[in-house]
Amino acid sequence: MDIVERLYKNFEILSSAKDQAKNHEKEYLEILEAVKGNANEKRLASQFIARFFKHFPSLADQTIDSILDLCEDEDTSIRKQAIKDLPQLCRESRTFLPKIADVLAQLLQSDDTSEIKEVHSSLTVLFKIDAKGTLYGLFSQIQSEEMEDSLIRERAIKYLAAKVKTFDSDVMTKEAQEILWNETKKSLKDVTGEEFVQFVDILSGTQTGRTVSGHQQLLQLICDQLDAATKVELADPEARDKLLLCVRQAVRFVSRQTRATQLVAYLIDAVVPRLGQLPADAQLELLKPLAEMAQYTGELEGVEARLERLHAALVERMPLPPPPTEENGAVAEPPSLEFSHIECLMFTLHQLARRAPAWFTDDADRLKDFRLRLQYLARGTQGYIKSLREALKDADLKSEENKIRAVALKTTSNINTMIKDLFHTPPSYKSTISLSWKPMTGTAAGQKATEPAAAPAPARSGEKRRVPITFGGADSANKSKDGRRMYQPPSGKYSDRAGGYREQTSPRGARGGRGRHRGGRY
Repeated sequence: MDIVERLYKNFEILSSAKDQAKNHEKEYLEILEAVKGNANEKRLASQFIARFFKHFPSLADQTIDSILDLCEDEDTSIRKQAIKDLPQLCRESRTFLPKIADVLAQLLQSDDTSEIKEVHSSLTVLFKIDAKGTLYGLFSQIQSEEMEDSLIRERAIKYLAAKVKTFDSDVMTKEAQEILWNETKKSLKDVTGEEFVQFVDILSGTQTGRTVSGHQQLLQLICDQLDAATKVELADPEARDKLLLCVRQAVRFVSRQTRATQLVAYLIDAVVPRLGQLPADAQLELLKPLAEMAQYTGELEGVEARLERLHAALVERMPLPPPPTEENGAVAEPPSLEFSHIECLMFTLHQLARRAPAWFTDDADRLKDFRLRLQYLARGTQGYIKSLREALKDADLKSEENKIRAVALKTTSNINTMIKDLFHTPPSYKSTISLSWKPMTGTAAGQKATEPAAAPAPARSGEKRRVPITFGGADSANKSKDGRRMYQPPSGKYSDRAGGYREQTSPRGARGGRGRHRGGRY
């Protein structure tokens, strides 16, 4: 009788014995021995071992060693069969389940995609048998300090990120979720930026992660990651990328119920004063989420000191009006303005200054200087808004160029609205602003999100004409003509085809030259 026939005979004996199969240890040992045979014998041995393992707990170690030998076989079909049969060892007894999960995690290093798929299927079966034990097995590999090849860790994390969110509460029980959160926190002690994002995705995909409490915990995890990098070197690309990744993740979980107070405080204290160490695009990547989170900030200790830092960063981007350089009142070439940076910083300041309304009025010199800068900014902003509206009037809003113009219009309109608030005496913070990069659900700043605001109609006889915001209080509208020429709309990226804008001359008769403008940047 050849070995294959012998295996089938042993199968019949064990199957017929049912609950008394434990009395046929000899037949079971012959099945274990078949893992050293040819391909057919190995495949049969794998299936029969999985079928009768529960009857021979005293042979557990020998059984697991035998089937693990099959998982390392040179024949892909044999390895896949063994991988498929591994979870069956845990059907009746979960004692060895964490170890089996650990073994399956190690098998994720395979180069065969069909084998990886089989490993995923077996891990999913284990999750449905016992999620807690499976998590312990997987994290034993994720957290292993002896692991030379990070490929196992990488693929184990990716598996969790893809699968955990698909399990219902029958699989991912409260106890299993608690284990997942605890083991993830341990794993965050040393992670790359990509791994951190994946872990956040894993936790946010759980039922706990979808609750207000879960969002609060996720925000705390993000803050903990950044606290470890308080003295982060912003010039270091890796450290900078990790910072930006964390901040982008945080925005996902901030709301009226989950305040971003700690993170906003961190960014204003540790990063805003050093914005100049970041490239321009990275500055904007940081300032946008800061602005988004600023509106969801709770009680902020030391708000005055943080307003100082925001104010300093903002006025760096808001130049004072240049003095006349010619007898006729012409001024030097105006500087380039980073409107998007200004929108972010001004919005953040606008939000936090509500908590300390006396901060501006307590320092008359600071308020005077700030309003001079606002006045100069308002001139350029209003001129740019007018040229953009003219360019977008009856234009195809689906073209890429006009989409950019529409965003530029929304940005400058937001700045203009906040300038009006800040020119109140005392400054007001009542306007509701929809940030230019966020989709609008209603109206804000008097403008719809999907279309630019229409150009103002010409003033009829007897109607008051709108005048630029000027420094000097509520009655300053009638004193706005100071001899300086109006700030030209940018002539760069957005305004080459944005429509004409004729410069106004000084009411005192000065013939201000047009001058070439460097343009605003977004």
